[in-house]
Amino acid sequence: MTTTEPTDVTRQQTGARSPGITYQQMLDADTHPVPDVLRLESPRYLGSDDVPIERYTSREWHRKEVDHLWKKVWQFACREEHIPEVGDYIKYDIAELSYLVVRTEEGIKAYPNACLHRGRQLKEYDGHCSEIRCAFHGFAWTLTGELQDVPAAWDFPHVDQRPDDFTLPEARVGVWAGFVFINPDPDAGPIEEHLGELMEHFEVWDLENRYVEAHVSRVIEANWKIAQEAFCEAYHVNATHPQILTYLADTNSQVDVWDHCSRVITPGGSPSPLLGDEHGLSEQEILRSMLDVRVDQEAPFELADGMTARAAAAAAARERWRPVAGDRVDQMSDSEMMDSIDYTAFPNFHPWGAFNRIVYRFRPNGDDHRSAIMECFFLSPFVGERPPPAAEVKLGVDDPWVTATELGMLAKVFEQDVFNMAKVQKGLETTSKPGATFSNYQESKIRWLHTLLGEWIERGEAQAAAAGQPVEVSRGTK
Repeated sequence: MTTTEPTDVTRQQTGARSPGITYQQMLDADTHPVPDVLRLESPRYLGSDDVPIERYTSREWHRKEVDHLWKKVWQFACREEHIPEVGDYIKYDIAELSYLVVRTEEGIKAYPNACLHRGRQLKEYDGHCSEIRCAFHGFAWTLTGELQDVPAAWDFPHVDQRPDDFTLPEARVGVWAGFVFINPDPDAGPIEEHLGELMEHFEVWDLENRYVEAHVSRVIEANWKIAQEAFCEAYHVNATHPQILTYLADTNSQVDVWDHCSRVITPGGSPSPLLGDEHGLSEQEILRSMLDVRVDQEAPFELADGMTARAAAAAAARERWRPVAGDRVDQMSDSEMMDSIDYTAFPNFHPWGAFNRIVYRFRPNGDDHRSAIMECFFLSPFVGERPPPAAEVKLGVDDPWVTATELGMLAKVFEQDVFNMAKVQKGLETTSKPGATFSNYQESKIRWLHTLLGEWIERGEAQAAAAGQPVEVSRGTK
């Protein structure tokens, strides 16, 4: 893996770094060897223009996303272990679209979730079947999509004459690291081409041999991009999560952008530079904050002379993971144990590196452009036979994250994050300012997402115009 150094021009364009040591300098002090993937640096200047608020508030823009993004792009549908046996299937929905992802003798296939007779949804829930039979009139297909049964077939001689028209059409399927992706576009390139650098970066972290320990979703009263963007930068920690400033170096985050993926790495076990030198936190005080020890309580242990809170917490994390990961933890750096290593593959897939376990997915909530579904998966190592995946815990708009005990302390942080999202949506609906403003460096991951989104929409509209197709913008109202 080649280490890339940012150019002076890129550094000037992205602006000065926050006061305090850089992330790369923190890696220099690691007690263990640091993997090459964390030594990569790829800041990218993507301009300073505002992003039009119509991307969050406009029904017309939402329709463009459905037609030119969701019908054309690779998207994470499920894990392989969600459909381990032949006949297992899941229903994957995106906007108003619905697909069946089915395990067959020939491998995993995906079909539009619609009967070729009268169009009824073929399946309403995840499950297991030996055939795909419509509950309306009983048309049935094999798992591999061939028409198998037409009740009163004597009345459908025209169906017999058009076998290709009555074979279930297929969406493309790709698998990487145990994740199953689908693409409704039959002409799409391979999943490997779409994920690009992400696949190489994760060679050091084996996500395939994990299991879904937890899966929690919640309906958010905001556009899916607003929900997603809250997890694409650490700049918001200062105002949204002030309780963790003493041990999370928010503005010391390193932001990297490549062609096919991006990431934000936020150091743990180190205080925010925004606190300033006047706070003068000792390493023991940092450790107490990380462990959430009250002022009237004794810390569970005292740091040895010269030991940093970051190194001590990393050592404790190794022991916590040793029963399931074995001696592999001894090869893991402090950074892999402590830091938030949040990758994104366009448009909405967020796997975290190392032992963070987190994978996010953000989708429109049906055909509502002012509502989203946010999901958090925990992918955990295991010993012996892979445990079955956890059932999804579905939270509604008014259900607090803290009721999802599966997420532990993370649920409390999510409460603070979600508190902002509906307010952002309402603010964007109200403001007279035509665009949202993002920083050049700390929020460059968001700029990258919008750059690609704009390219997808522009390309889709150009292709539709070249084919003489009308641009559909009018399903529903603004």
